[in-house]
Amino acid sequence: MTKTAFVAIVGRPNVGKSTLLNTICGEKIAIVSNKPQTTRNRITGILTKGENQYVFLDTPGMHKPRTALGDFMVKTANGSIGESDVTVLVVEPVPSVGDIEKGILERIKAAKSPCILVVNKVDEHTPVAIAETIAAYSAEYDFDAVVPLCAKSGKGVSALFEEVDKFLYDSVWFFPEDAITDQPERQIAAEIIREKLLRTLNKEIPHGTAVVIEEFKEEKNIIRIRAEIFCEKNSHKGIIVGKGGTALKLTGTYARQDLEAFFGTKVYLNLWVKVKENWRDSAMTVGNFGYKDE
Repeated sequence: MTKTAFVAIVGRPNVGKSTLLNTICGEKIAIVSNKPQTTRNRITGILTKGENQYVFLDTPGMHKPRTALGDFMVKTANGSIGESDVTVLVVEPVPSVGDIEKGILERIKAAKSPCILVVNKVDEHTPVAIAETIAAYSAEYDFDAVVPLCAKSGKGVSALFEEVDKFLYDSVWFFPEDAITDQPERQIAAEIIREKLLRTLNKEIPHGTAVVIEEFKEEKNIIRIRAEIFCEKNSHKGIIVGKGGTALKLTGTYARQDLEAFFGTKVYLNLWVKVKENWRDSAMTVGNFGYKDE
């Protein structure tokens, strides 16, 4: 008999949710950066081990939204809690429960979802800080389990699996045995390009960018991709392109390397930069750029 479980990974921005997903799946499913609010859509990572299939839902970081894009991201994260068999709340070793985490716990209570507390980045903090964090959260909520770990190195991830296994139930698998994600190829390509923008640019400009794949053509031994990068101001466009096009070329080089590694073939990547003023404030434009309810 095969078993499965849907697991929502939630928390505030930059606590390591996407890194944890990638480590669990052994593949780069979700983009990562040191900038907050990197994840915008819900990303599904699928891992099949023996008779068990785990479906992990990496969600956007919970925050106080100030734009239509932010509203979509928070709604996506909230919805994942109610749709999962168990919720994994990821926090850093900070010995106090913030308002964002309190809000998440209230939603978990309302959804009556089992919850596992993951204290991430234990390699960067003292055992005292970790213990104080666990005590603070345990006083706030009765968790089904608490797992300290390091998502980047994988230390402690096996203990998380032991806890998640308790919520597996008899069921046919929802995805093929060799599936690692349900993201369409165009979405994967767009996310990889956006990650490289976050890598090559600074400050707020990357968060005012969106990537739309206008062409994804598979030919023998090569994939041809034409992508449009949208930003909010003409001044931003100049920074994205860079002097003599150097910044855009660097973004393209980094993106092509990851695209070729993921798809296992040569990739021809053609990037264009366009301006769509204040697009994050328009619910219609946010939806047109792919950030909409399925």
